[in-house]
Amino acid sequence: MAIRKAASYSKKYARPFTRNSRRKNKAYIKTIPHVKVAKFSIGNLKDYREGKHKFVVRLVSEEPVQIRDNALEAGRMHVHKILDKKIPGEYFFAVKVHPHHFLRNNKTSGVAGADRLSTGMSHSFGIIEGRAALVPKNKDIFFITCKDEKEARIIREAVESVKAKMPCAAKVMFEQIK
Repeated sequence: MAIRKAASYSKKYARPFTRNSRRKNKAYIKTIPHVKVAKFSIGNLKDYREGKHKFVVRLVSEEPVQIRDNALEAGRMHVHKILDKKIPGEYFFAVKVHPHHFLRNNKTSGVAGADRLSTGMSHSFGIIEGRAALVPKNKDIFFITCKDEKEARIIREAVESVKAKMPCAAKVMFEQIK
């Protein structure tokens, strides 16, 4: 079964929901979905910690939004693939948001006149469909560092190409660390 479209969740206000109980019969959530983001940090962490990286490229959200974990993973894989081909091992890449929020869907029967099959709003909690990161305005989504300006331009192009995969308006911030 396909996932619901991003418009069902991305621009809506959501109360952060992460409730899980140790006692399975008391929990609303019976199973917890896995996070689809494989790695939250990739690349040369040692050089970044030692201060050898002088350029930073960030993808920043321009509006409050929910970003599904599969959108984060698609963006991470896209950028990582480009950077691994053009500048292997010369960068540090981190995903700065974590999908903690559980997405719920109260399914109804799709047939006209079959209203008695669904519970309506009497049990409207819904089943868990996936996870999303609640991202406020001006929050970093991706954070990438490198050593020189040539590599930073390659990173900037890669991050520009991934903006279409995000369900929000985003901007690319480019800065030099002194």
